[in-house]
Amino acid sequence: MMFSKAQDLIRLARLAATRRTGIGLNEICEEFAVSHRTAQRMTDALETVFTNVEAVDGPDRRRRWRVADPMLDRLQIRQDTAIEALEIASRTARGDGRLRHAAALEDLRDGLLARLTPKDALRTETDVEAVLLGMGSVTRSGPRVNLVPAVLDAVIEGLRGPFRLRLRYGTEEAPERIVEPHGLLLGHRSYLVARQPNRGQDILNFRMDRILSAQSLDESFSLASDFSLEDYAAQSFGVYQDPAQYDEVIWRFAPRAAARAAEFCFHPKQTMEAQEDGCLIVRFRAAGWLEMAWHLYSWGDAVEVIAPEGLRSLVEHHRRSDFDALP
Repeated sequence: MMFSKAQDLIRLARLAATRRTGIGLNEICEEFAVSHRTAQRMTDALETVFTNVEAVDGPDRRRRWRVADPMLDRLQIRQDTAIEALEIASRTARGDGRLRHAAALEDLRDGLLARLTPKDALRTETDVEAVLLGMGSVTRSGPRVNLVPAVLDAVIEGLRGPFRLRLRYGTEEAPERIVEPHGLLLGHRSYLVARQPNRGQDILNFRMDRILSAQSLDESFSLASDFSLEDYAAQSFGVYQDPAQYDEVIWRFAPRAAARAAEFCFHPKQTMEAQEDGCLIVRFRAAGWLEMAWHLYSWGDAVEVIAPEGLRSLVEHHRRSDFDALP
């Protein structure tokens, strides 16, 4: 058996042993990026190499494989990539002010390191640091708004409940308000998505950088039954919500920018239409003209706004022809 295939078989055995209901062919295809036929060959090899493999047909008539062998937990597969991923995630969380998440990720990383010999642990830490420096993950560039860790921690606690939050918002003199958190939109400017019961049942956005203090209360509430954070976020181009601006957006990219624009996901529900003249038409529905204008400016005169008219008027006289490169 080739070495790479042996690695895959060991990994498949671990998955079959650690997943409560075992693993099916479709999951093997996704986990290993292989065809259905290759997945079948892998399960054949699993049954050949391991004597205690159970193949069970579920209620959906699909077969799943389990390996009942606690000894598999003693197999020490190299964890370099997992430790790298945890380190990147923890530093990102700490940079965002999510200290609780950062601490949890660091505990997981330390647990993996503790399983290694001192020599392997030192080598792994050195390799991980080199990778992080090469990726620029240690010092992430670019402007961003700093969030208060204590505020972010209270918001996350409120979302976990869900529990109501007591906020002081805007200025120190502003009266405290009680809100019901429904989500958190993270971006160059982050927003708490919440209801404020004394203002009705509408979903509102609160700028995280303007929340001066937050406290999670021991008061649970029911989330809006028809609310989806994914759908709510898709109503805006960035994070700003404005129902009055929500409309179909149509941009036409010039032939010289079409290939580059086709690489972008401007909106999760966008459509793209290649034109006979080489242009590219991008369509989606969203609000947030100012955030769109900020982005469109970076394309110079390589993009034209077809709709809506309000956005077209906002950017029409600010298109430049002297930009040396596309975004």
